[in-house]
Amino acid sequence: MKKLFTLFLAAGMLPLMTYAQHADDSGNVRQLMKYQDSLVTISKQLVNNDTEMERQNANVEFIKTLVKALKIPHSFNFNFDSLKAVRVLNAPDNRFRIFTWCMQYDDGSYRYYGTVQMNTGEKLVMFPLNDYTPYIKNAEDTVTDNTKWLGAVYYKIIPVYTEKYPYYVLLGWKGNTVKTNKKVIDVISFRNDKPVFGHSVFDGNGKVRKRVVFEYTRQASMLLNYVPDEHLIVFDHLVPPDKKMTGHFDVYGPDLSYDGYRFKDGRWEYADNLDMRNKPNSRDGDYIDPKKQREVDKATAGGQ
Repeated sequence: MKKLFTLFLAAGMLPLMTYAQHADDSGNVRQLMKYQDSLVTISKQLVNNDTEMERQNANVEFIKTLVKALKIPHSFNFNFDSLKAVRVLNAPDNRFRIFTWCMQYDDGSYRYYGTVQMNTGEKLVMFPLNDYTPYIKNAEDTVTDNTKWLGAVYYKIIPVYTEKYPYYVLLGWKGNTVKTNKKVIDVISFRNDKPVFGHSVFDGNGKVRKRVVFEYTRQASMLLNYVPDEHLIVFDHLVPPDKKMTGHFDVYGPDLSYDGYRFKDGRWEYADNLDMRNKPNSRDGDYIDPKKQREVDKATAGGQ
């Protein structure tokens, strides 16, 4: 697995018209479109190939191709919007963007991949993300860099511009095992121009957390979303069906009540029993896990 990461080490979104206006050579756009077509094809193999080895090989090829694409001058302004198996999130201030995706193993577990690309113009500056999940014992208390990342596929980014320490909150999906899924509220910030994950800004519910991790049965879906008008991160309250099952997260699921973190003075304060009537509450709608995506792709191919 280490070889996959050495490939990285070795090596709002703007429309294509905006890209062409900023690029020195419009031929770069055509190159990037070709790379995108290749990435789309490879990403389907990464998700749909039957054997674990085939998916691993596709992942290696995907990493190589993505790095080649990002090395093209002004690639930051190309949005890669055809890549459905990969999430590409731009920071609202366009300081950076983050690519994340995962590969599923035959035992139902996942490994996560990604990179942070800085907005530097012609020169590529990126920080590959090395999934260190198995070695992080206390995720809610741990600050890491990109080499020891708690892997996830991010679907929402929330900028927080404080005078002392600006940061960005990330909401992510984290398939876990054959029995449970996870979701995370993480933080990315930059120290000495390098990414740092985790920050002590989540207060209440018994402690101060550097990130928040939820685990629940794979048979359920969970709401984790941001309500910008209320500066509120809202999520399902997860419980076991019986108090005797407390701590057995493979049976945890929503109980139709909601908790959250509300933004105040640069930090996030825990709030419980929120009234979420008439609020948008798509559960797991922001990301389709690889198993479900495989079913979608097969259905699409069968209809052609």
